[in-house]
Amino acid sequence: MLQATDIHVYYGDSHVLQGVSLEVRSGEIVCLLGRNGAGKSTTMRGLVGVNPPRSGRVLFNGREIAGRPVYENVRSGLAFVPEDRRIFAGLTVQENLEVAQLPARPGRPAWTFDRIYEVFPLLAPLKIRKGGNLSGGEQQMLAIARALVGNPALLLLDEPCEGLAPVIVQELSRIIAGIKSQIPILISEQNAHFALSIADRGYVIDKGLIRYEGSRQELLSNTEVQSRYLSV
Repeated sequence: MLQATDIHVYYGDSHVLQGVSLEVRSGEIVCLLGRNGAGKSTTMRGLVGVNPPRSGRVLFNGREIAGRPVYENVRSGLAFVPEDRRIFAGLTVQENLEVAQLPARPGRPAWTFDRIYEVFPLLAPLKIRKGGNLSGGEQQMLAIARALVGNPALLLLDEPCEGLAPVIVQELSRIIAGIKSQIPILISEQNAHFALSIADRGYVIDKGLIRYEGSRQELLSNTEVQSRYLSV
């Protein structure tokens, strides 16, 4: 569904991504692993168009999307949950969902509000609470739920576990694994244990380059890659 080929992303004159290639296929969860500053968030922002690549290709459902405005990519089915979540603090949980709702895609069941609260039961009793009054874990769940009510075809999650308590990470793991059959997911994470507990495949990035790719089992068993690039 998503294929990036040799993408190069810059921040000003700083050459951050130096030829990253990866792909996400239907029905799978793919993780992008690396230490802080390795280029994970830049990759995600490059894919969705927040920081578009200066060169290289990004294909989504067979169409070139590199250089398109972010809103066009979102409307075409690419949902992005950024590292800082971007919850509307002055809106309630329900209002955060309402402003992001888009029509269902042909052949896919709609992400209705009832369905969202079924998948995210911790949000159900918080419908009228303001986003700014939620805990970090509640905000993260709301951010993912808000992305889903846009009825996307592919979900990008940037560092979903950062700063969260282990019990919330466990709940997120359950939720993400549960929706895998309905929507493919690309996750960037420092928490390799979490990511590899739910991912089918993974890529390891360091200093703006993909250093290794393999199945979940290959990544779990490769202690050299873990020691060199992941510190686990």
